[in-house]
Amino acid sequence: MKAKIVLIHFPFTDLTDSKLRPALVLHESEYDVVVAFISSKIPGDLQDSDFMIAMDHPSFFFTGLKVSSVIKFDKIATVSKDLIEGEIGEITRDLANECTLLLHRLFIL
Repeated sequence: MKAKIVLIHFPFTDLTDSKLRPALVLHESEYDVVVAFISSKIPGDLQDSDFMIAMDHPSFFFTGLKVSSVIKFDKIATVSKDLIEGEIGEITRDLANECTLLLHRLFIL
């Protein structure tokens, strides 16, 4: 399931509620997945933790996303697989490699 884009009930950062959102699966364990939030709201200035997938990218079609979107690597959560509503697409190897580099830069200690 790694690199798949799923629809999942993603928790708000204050944990008061959740909303059905697309998310990128970063890791899968027996009962849970670690996911990164995806937003169609593109900020004027991308943060270091943002990874944009534009509609004109050659691999965009495979994502299943409807519009250009940003993977928010500062919005990561571990959630139960039971919260996944469906799978809409996946990122290709080239996008996965770019995401891996960004994650490495963000989380290297």
